[in-house]
Amino acid sequence: MPSPSDRISGIVPSGKDGWEVHFAAWKRREAGEPIIMLSIGDHDFDTPSPTVEACVTAVRAGHHHYTQLPGMPRLRAAMAGVATRATGVETGASQVIATPGGQAALYAAVQATLDPGRHAVVVAPYYATYPGTFRAAGASFTVVEARAEDGFQPSADAIAAALQPETRAILMNTPNNPTGAVYSRSALEGIARLCVERDLWLLSDEVYWALAGDGHLSPRALPGMAERTLVINSMSKSHGMTGWRIGWLTGPEGIIRLLVSLNLVSTYGLADFVSRAAAEALENDYGVAEIAARYAARRTVFLDALRGLNEVTVRGSEGGMYVMLDIRAVEPDCEKFAWALLEAEQVAVMPGASFGDAAAGHVRISLCQPEPVLLDAAQRFRRFVSTYKD
Repeated sequence: MPSPSDRISGIVPSGKDGWEVHFAAWKRREAGEPIIMLSIGDHDFDTPSPTVEACVTAVRAGHHHYTQLPGMPRLRAAMAGVATRATGVETGASQVIATPGGQAALYAAVQATLDPGRHAVVVAPYYATYPGTFRAAGASFTVVEARAEDGFQPSADAIAAALQPETRAILMNTPNNPTGAVYSRSALEGIARLCVERDLWLLSDEVYWALAGDGHLSPRALPGMAERTLVINSMSKSHGMTGWRIGWLTGPEGIIRLLVSLNLVSTYGLADFVSRAAAEALENDYGVAEIAARYAARRTVFLDALRGLNEVTVRGSEGGMYVMLDIRAVEPDCEKFAWALLEAEQVAVMPGASFGDAAAGHVRISLCQPEPVLLDAAQRFRRFVSTYKD
């Protein structure tokens, strides 16, 4: 066949990316082994029933047709209402564009702010798709690691040192996947000052905003930031709708208007009946409080079960769906630790190194299991650590 483009060939790098443990565990579970899967961030429960019923009603009512490119007006208005609440900045529908999931919102944000050859700074640990999304835009990037010893809080000084003449954007994620860290006001203010002083875009991935309790602060609310912040959001985590593929991007009206043309040549809008169900879920907060309370309780239960475990330290882990455990005093090689845990106790976790160098020596625990399963996993983890020999 003719050669594919460099752009598509280079989106995902070759070599190991740390997901081998998860894939091996999943294959063994599919074969019938009783593996406890704590390696993936997908809810173990169904989408709230009112959302499902809203979708069924829309399908039966014949809402099967094309929708407007930026999203149905009702959907955009509902997203703007949630954006106002989540970011603390009054938001109108013209400042929001609907996308098929948070990843599409991230892709749109990167395409909107970075030409080929331009540069971005990415705060790590980071979600696994970030590097490939920049490669798809033909942009370069520098990773700045937030230190485990600082609770994975980002350093504005470290970010400033990574800026280049071609830098146009900074990408960060709070509450953070994989660490569960909720970025502090002081950390966000330092990043905001950099953006204002250097005239940079801030791409703020806030898909876990609803799982941070009262601790979440959107940098969009800081002085001078509403005009230069693009907030990536999704209904996957907050509303229990991972497979529905509904997300949105919030930003200045001018850039949102331009992004409608990107939807024209990429997504061409969203499904009508899904959009109607999503709008109803946003308008009524279907599942939001219950899902947030469920993960807060699970986090407490799991961490209480590990309390007092020698040589294992909790890092970050204030919000989101994950707990990050520093196991360097037990085994510096987190991938080796994860494989050994899977073999000895049939518990699958993610090696922290999968998400950047700062998380090396850690393992990420997904809280997407019922409390009894998490308690069982915690006991297996304790037993494994207490008997582990290098």
